[in-house]
Amino acid sequence: MRLGVSLQPRWPVEDGTAVLRAALHAEHLGFDHVAVGNRLLDSGFGLDSDPLVLLSAVAGVTTRLRLLTSVLVAPYYPALVLANQAATLDVVSGGRLILGVGTGWNPDEFEAVGVPSRERGPRTDDHLAAAKALWTDRPADFEGPFTQFRAAHLGVTPVTRGGPPVWVGGHSDAALRRALRFGDGWYGTGADAAEVRDVKRRLRALAQTEQNAERLTLASAAFLTPPGIPAVVPPPGQPLGGAAPSAATVAEALRQLAEAGLDVCTLWLPVAAADVERAMEWIASEVMPQLS
Repeated sequence: MRLGVSLQPRWPVEDGTAVLRAALHAEHLGFDHVAVGNRLLDSGFGLDSDPLVLLSAVAGVTTRLRLLTSVLVAPYYPALVLANQAATLDVVSGGRLILGVGTGWNPDEFEAVGVPSRERGPRTDDHLAAAKALWTDRPADFEGPFTQFRAAHLGVTPVTRGGPPVWVGGHSDAALRRALRFGDGWYGTGADAAEVRDVKRRLRALAQTEQNAERLTLASAAFLTPPGIPAVVPPPGQPLGGAAPSAATVAEALRQLAEAGLDVCTLWLPVAAADVERAMEWIASEVMPQLS
């Protein structure tokens, strides 16, 4: 299983490079990827920056680390803007972007950007289909309910053939159908081994062919507070390794997820920014060796 870490804590504004140093440290420690979420308004919960902007900065200080939007709310971005920004980051990172996308949920943010929240599912489908066309075809034609263009040449051609891999977030049947139709992977939140097995079963049932389901990468975020490091916010889901985790219980939980079929796990650390590097070091020294 490939392990990544979320850059979720509220980083100090007076030291804008702290988050970049943490990302570089994650690369040196051997993590597979870093992840950045997508909030437009202050959540009071963690990092509320634009994921594509921040990950572009991370791309500039790293060389190997993959860059995951976890998750980008596709309806917030016009399809052409989304396709161009993602292709730009794919180019400047040397093909390291993974575009994790979701439909979003926050009614205040939808109202602020002028997008009816009831349209979030159809808009996500429209924007993903349009972006795929722009990444694949030159010129590209597209006729959707919210996006239309003829003989369009995207300003930036992604270095990844067909565009960056898309992981579709969500646990509903609609999300799984979206992953099968537009995605290269499925991305869950706090999934345990039983839910991973259930998602695999549901994907096979919803797919037109078993091969279409089996091609998807299965990934999920997991919530972990390493021992001896205080949490500053409550984890928004079941903690990995139990309420009082140890290296052994965390490794065992990850092994169970891997056996259930999970390929990638993003560790979401509900700790203060000052403790993130220490938390990553504990994972790298105490947990990763048990997995290999």
